[in-house]
Amino acid sequence: MAWADESDIRKVLADCQTWAVVGLSNNTSRAAYGVARFLQGHGKRIVPVHPSAETVHGEPGYARVADIPFEVDCVDVFVNSDLAGAIADEAVGINARAVWFQLGVMDPDACTRTTAAGLTMVMNRCPAIEWGRLGPAALAHPGP
Repeated sequence: MAWADESDIRKVLADCQTWAVVGLSNNTSRAAYGVARFLQGHGKRIVPVHPSAETVHGEPGYARVADIPFEVDCVDVFVNSDLAGAIADEAVGINARAVWFQLGVMDPDACTRTTAAGLTMVMNRCPAIEWGRLGPAALAHPGP
């Protein structure tokens, strides 16, 4: 089953400017660290979300998505699938526009809840990989 169609991926990459990156810490060996740097390098604002609430890549961190005091467009999830559903629910609670579950992060029930709430959901994908795969088309999508 495809967890996001190409138009949804393009829409998130093009329209989402502020990305809460859940699981982001200063551990340079973790995928979240490199993907957050990639997003910053492509003009996106990243917001570290980790229990330690560390400042990462110059951006102050928050312990939970619900603690972020400003609008977030996309909640990018780098945690175990068992924890991801609760984070998707937090994304709904803050009125995010999208939730992105990274490679290996799967929760079909969370996908159902999130999309039913009107958010765009991408699951088991990486924005850095998708950006590279789509090339310039990553920022062009049809429709609203």
